[in-house]
Amino acid sequence: MRVLPVGDRALLVEVAGAQEAQALHAELLRRRAGGSLSAREVVPAARTVLLDGVDDPVGVAARLSAEPLPAVPPPVREPVRIPVRYDGPDLADVAAHWGVPPEEVARIHSAAEFRVAFCGFAPGFGYLTGLPDRYAVPRHATPRTAVPAGSVGLAGPYTGVYPRSSPGGWRLIGTTDAVLWDHARVPAALLSPGTPVRFVPSLPEGS
Repeated sequence: MRVLPVGDRALLVEVAGAQEAQALHAELLRRRAGGSLSAREVVPAARTVLLDGVDDPVGVAARLSAEPLPAVPPPVREPVRIPVRYDGPDLADVAAHWGVPPEEVARIHSAAEFRVAFCGFAPGFGYLTGLPDRYAVPRHATPRTAVPAGSVGLAGPYTGVYPRSSPGGWRLIGTTDAVLWDHARVPAALLSPGTPVRFVPSLPEGS
């Protein structure tokens, strides 16, 4: 772990990987809720956690550097269930990459227990971990110019759902009608860091 100052009241904590970042993020939120950490924002990424608005950055940095990383805690809430039609244009390519029939992709993907590692790219977009490493797939070398909202995709070790139409290079395996971002909802984002997620297969339209 490496703790770096960012301005006068922020710290960037670098860790080895996504699992460590998730564990640290959960622990820092626990400390903040318990009153032992004063920070306005605790923002995870793939291999870092940013603490902004820290009252005592020097003291917090010293404590973090001296303590071992905790384990990822078990989920404390029911997972968000997202219905998916496994009808994506890259389903056959993903199946070939995994060495399974196309219908097996739905079974493998929906059996995984996902967790939102971090958010980014677009409002409401969560990077979900949970698939075993052997199911990682590469992004398209040339991204699509427009990926429809609700597309469920894979890239590297992550699963994600496009909250709106946008360019993208992820491998698309399905679609959902779930609304990932809604300004009228509180909170607006369906998914936030640490949220457990399960994908539930549903029949394609017209079945």
